[in-house]
Amino acid sequence: MKLLAPFVALVGALVAMILIDDEPPRADVVFVNRGEVFTLDPQRMSWLNDLRMAYALYEGLVRWNNDDFSIEPAAAGAWTVDDARLTYTFSIRPDARWSNNDAVTAHDFVYAWRRAMLPDTASDYSNLFMLIEGAEPFFRWRGDALAAFAAAAGDLDPDERRRRAEDLWRETERRFQETVALKAVDDRTLRVTLVRPTPYFLDLVAFGVFCPVHPATVEPFVRLDPATGRLDQRQGWTKPGHLVSNGPYVLRQWRYKRGLYLEANPLYHSPGHVRNRTVSCVSIEDINTAVLAFESGQIDWLSDVGTEYEADMLAERFAYETRYAREIEAGRAAGRRLDDVLAELPEPREGERRDIHVLPAFGTDFYSFNCRPLLTDGRDNPLADARVRRAFVMCVDKRAIVEKVTRLNEPVATTLIPPGSIPGYRGPRGLPHDPARARTELEAAGWVDRDGDGLVEDASGQPFPVIDLLYSTSGRRYKNISLALRDMWQRELGVRVELRGKDTKFFKEDLKTGHFMIGRGGWYGDYGDPTTYLDMFRTGDGNNDRGYSSPYIDELLETAARETDPQRRLAQLAECERFLMDEEVPMLVLCQYVTVYMYAPDRLSGLSHHPRLVQYLWKMKVHR
Repeated sequence: MKLLAPFVALVGALVAMILIDDEPPRADVVFVNRGEVFTLDPQRMSWLNDLRMAYALYEGLVRWNNDDFSIEPAAAGAWTVDDARLTYTFSIRPDARWSNNDAVTAHDFVYAWRRAMLPDTASDYSNLFMLIEGAEPFFRWRGDALAAFAAAAGDLDPDERRRRAEDLWRETERRFQETVALKAVDDRTLRVTLVRPTPYFLDLVAFGVFCPVHPATVEPFVRLDPATGRLDQRQGWTKPGHLVSNGPYVLRQWRYKRGLYLEANPLYHSPGHVRNRTVSCVSIEDINTAVLAFESGQIDWLSDVGTEYEADMLAERFAYETRYAREIEAGRAAGRRLDDVLAELPEPREGERRDIHVLPAFGTDFYSFNCRPLLTDGRDNPLADARVRRAFVMCVDKRAIVEKVTRLNEPVATTLIPPGSIPGYRGPRGLPHDPARARTELEAAGWVDRDGDGLVEDASGQPFPVIDLLYSTSGRRYKNISLALRDMWQRELGVRVELRGKDTKFFKEDLKTGHFMIGRGGWYGDYGDPTTYLDMFRTGDGNNDRGYSSPYIDELLETAARETDPQRRLAQLAECERFLMDEEVPMLVLCQYVTVYMYAPDRLSGLSHHPRLVQYLWKMKVHR
């Protein structure tokens, strides 16, 4: 970082100009949200940057405690569940208000959730609402009706198209009311009935796409398109001066590639929860500039570092922790938060730092095995044999990869679901690093070096097919990991490996069509239940790039879906993961993903270190 020091003052000045130029005063908390905010419409959100704003501007029925991810009341002060665990009744707080002083009602939630169920909205998370009784048939009916309308519309004059589009919308409203088990019993009571008991339903309800919107604000920007029959939902209502919100903040400014400015909502029902009055989200495209802005004191929190010299900064953090290892260990033993301990320690010396933080995330980095019996060229696929897959897994030194290749020291993974990330769930141990056992597994599958040339052959003398190792060329991470895997497999197993790097778009196409033998992958959980990971192994699942199929796994997942006892259900899902990770291994799990933050623990408080890494802006406080 010494080489960067001369530029800090310059960058600080530039960022200051951005903050001052036609801006409100410097906010109490200033942070960089890597990447742009795409939308402030909660039903259309899918990116982390957007969802972070959802939890600032809106408030759902419930929210997570983002330290342990238990469920807390939010816009709903209370709720009940019937004995069948199917019907949830939520009571809206009497003091829940929109920022224009309208009462937040159950009707607002019905309106918002219906938007998510409409194909017209094209919500990335519409599938989460299909757990509601009648939602999936309604979604399919609307899609079919729109397709039929479009097919017939070309032969109609404009007035007739408009009339039929209006008739179709009236029929849509009627069908929703009659078939979807989502009802506003009265202004303050919302009732929803599910297709089947879903233990994680409240976790879903806390997700940003379940937040309400203010119907009277949205409707002026909605029109019926007579050409397609669809609702054309323009986004003008999400702009400053129009947006009406019910969360801790209101939107004061939003400028593309400049950022957003939020102010505390004076009508929020629990103002004592909000630890700052203003928050500024600054857009800085170049990560090096963002780091320098942090160094110059213009930024309080950088939410994703990702620089080329990230590992070097982490080494400086490690040096600091090493010097104060005794104090840190004593603080942890006393149950104190690491940030609180660091904040009380002396300033770092030259070559040390305490303002960079590696946080394990709710995601896993892996490589998929093609489990189909045949490869796309018609050859037999040796990886269809679980013994071969186990051999490829156990000869990989994952510790060497995270220490010497990525250099981020990510938590090594032997199972898919990050340990400790889901309350009450205890996963299996997974397979160890054991090259000798790996070679035994390969021999059991019939692959042995029979001619002493260092390469394994089958009983007929045919060499093991050259492994086609597919990776995406976005960044150097996966090329470097793939090179390391190639060397390990060739050295330990006596197989040949060829790397094939592809642009992300074409890489994904090859994965979906099975045009690979081993391909890099990764997964972030969407909600706090093991099924957010395990469902990708269902036969025919859209995310099952491996082509893996097991009647045992399919039955286990179905059995768990029907199980009403929470502990038995989690035990069934743990058995599912055990069978996958200890026996079948359709993928090589490498490590838990990490996110790297920059913030000074003695200056900024309120950030969660839970693997799901949901950060509430209203919990943050800068100590100046």
